[in-house]
Amino acid sequence: MNLTSIPAFQDNYIWTLNNDRGDCLIVDPGEAAPVLTAMAKNQWRPAAILLTHHHHDHVGGVKELLQHFPDLVVYGPQETQDKGSNRLVAEGDKVAILGLEFSVIATPGHTLGHISYYSAPYLFCGDTLFSGGCGRLFEGTPQQMFNSFQKLNQLPEETLVCCAHEYTLSNMKFAYSLLPQDTKIAGYYREIKELRAKNAVSLPVTLAFERQINVFLRTQDTDLQKFIGVETPPQQEWQVFATLREKKDHF
Repeated sequence: MNLTSIPAFQDNYIWTLNNDRGDCLIVDPGEAAPVLTAMAKNQWRPAAILLTHHHHDHVGGVKELLQHFPDLVVYGPQETQDKGSNRLVAEGDKVAILGLEFSVIATPGHTLGHISYYSAPYLFCGDTLFSGGCGRLFEGTPQQMFNSFQKLNQLPEETLVCCAHEYTLSNMKFAYSLLPQDTKIAGYYREIKELRAKNAVSLPVTLAFERQINVFLRTQDTDLQKFIGVETPPQQEWQVFATLREKKDHF
């Protein structure tokens, strides 16, 4: 399988997976034009669309794509029903495309109905888990997003995190402001600054690496807890997550 990120809007990525025959899967097409251009250039044929949530920059291109390919199956959560989805899926469902079986994982937080799709090694997690960060809480609670992170963190370490925005630089700047003495975070922050100065893509990234540099996956870290002033027992770890998200909101 070939994984491709198609730039859209200011910082979105529309992910595609294609096989050697040219059949392709499209994830969160916020606009149709760049997808149609990529399909024409590469002679791809769309096999299906996966939607993670209802925000316009993830679903805005669906209806135009359906005009070109009216028989296309569009999988999505309940909240995308009026955005072009014609096959609703939820936690525990399986989606078979291109010889792969994707597990549907409920990951509320950014929106209440947000879902992610996983088929080893690919994780399409929309606006839940970002490289070095997490999505804003537009509808859900910090505890919901924390629980969603715990679910995704149970996936194998070689999982490829295919999130929907190029936010890595701002996320690493935030992480560095919290833990400047952390060599992994400091080193990756420097690396990402150089990478983005060349307008290069920072994704995908492995879950194993995220566990080292993403502070939202390190809520059990005592140094981090001390720095932000929230030292809690494991059952209250979500409060560390909530404080981090609040700090990031005002960073």
